[in-house]
Amino acid sequence: MIQTTSSVLTAWSSFYIMTSSSAAALTGLMFVVITLVTGTERSRPSHDGISTFSTPTVVHFCAALFVSAILSAPWGSLVGPAALLGLASLSGLVYVSRLMHRTKRLTAYNPDLEDWIWYTILPFLGYGATLAGAIMLLTIAVKALFVLAGGVLLLIFIGIHNAWDIVTFLAVGGADDPQSTNQNDEPAQEK
Repeated sequence: MIQTTSSVLTAWSSFYIMTSSSAAALTGLMFVVITLVTGTERSRPSHDGISTFSTPTVVHFCAALFVSAILSAPWGSLVGPAALLGLASLSGLVYVSRLMHRTKRLTAYNPDLEDWIWYTILPFLGYGATLAGAIMLLTIAVKALFVLAGGVLLLIFIGIHNAWDIVTFLAVGGADDPQSTNQNDEPAQEK
């Protein structure tokens, strides 16, 4: 049975409205957190930590918002959303690849395995899932929407985890406490 574009996307409209609202609200909360943190005194301010840990969290929320918004729009055909989602997913994969390179070059903080998993590997999988979903959208739309939903949820959950990780790191004084150490027995630095 062949379904029309509108019926395939309409079945998912509530899901994507919910995820876009969540992603937008969480993006706003990240701005509030960063604004509050900006006012605190830190012994070693690090722009590398912000660009490696905080900024990608906002990017992942915005990517989830973008995918959800695209799939909530009233498209006449699936070619437009497939193309936009494919380009956005490729951009996400390039962004995470650059992030991996930036993370390797960090000098103020030595990322542990958990950081590598949550800040680079899982986001790469999330953008990979959205790319796969975009490619599948033209041929097997019903299954593609499940793959896209998985990618969106993964990006939101990554963002939630990473936002919590950043906030708790800063709340316990990880950036300022010379006594705190990471797994390599080096002083903990700003995330």
